[in-house]
Amino acid sequence: MAAPNGRSGRRLWAALVPAAVLCLVAGAPEEPSTAGFDVRPGGEVHAFSRSLGDYACTFTYSAQGGTNEQWQMNIGVSEDNLLFSCSVWRPQGKSYLFFTQFKAEVKGAKIEHAMAYSQAAVGGQSDVPLKQEEFEITETTVSHREGKFRFELSKLMIVARTPRDEL
Repeated sequence: MAAPNGRSGRRLWAALVPAAVLCLVAGAPEEPSTAGFDVRPGGEVHAFSRSLGDYACTFTYSAQGGTNEQWQMNIGVSEDNLLFSCSVWRPQGKSYLFFTQFKAEVKGAKIEHAMAYSQAAVGGQSDVPLKQEEFEITETTVSHREGKFRFELSKLMIVARTPRDEL
C-alpha cells in the first residue's frame, strides 16, 4: 500500500506512477477530468472534490502565508475499470504556502499506491517526495502525519483499485 522505501525505490516509484496515470488517462472509458482550483491561505479548512462515475476524490487542506495559488486535480479510470487515479498538484512546481494539514480521500476504490511531494516536477526539476514519516496512507486516504509533516506540499498522487464484480 505504501510507496517503496530507499533511493532506488523512489526512482522506481517516480517512474511507475506517472506511467500508471498516463495509462489510466489514455484508455479511460469515461473521459478523465482535470479541473483547476485555488488553494487559499488563511488557516481555514477548505475542500475540493471531483467525481467520475462511481468514484470520487476530495482534497482537504488548511494553509497559511502568501496569496491564492492555482492548483489542478486530475481523475481518471482505467480502460478495464480496475484502477482509479487522483492527482492533485501545483503546475508551477513548488508551493510557497505553508500547509498546516492535508488529506486526499478516494471514494469507491481502495488505495494501492500513493505518494506526496514537497515539489512537483517542472522545467527540468524532479519531483521531491516527502519523507515517509511525514504522511500516512490508509485504504481510502493520504494525509499529513501530525507532528512529522514539515508544512511543504506541492503534489499528491493516488492509484486505487476499484471493486471487482465477481460472477
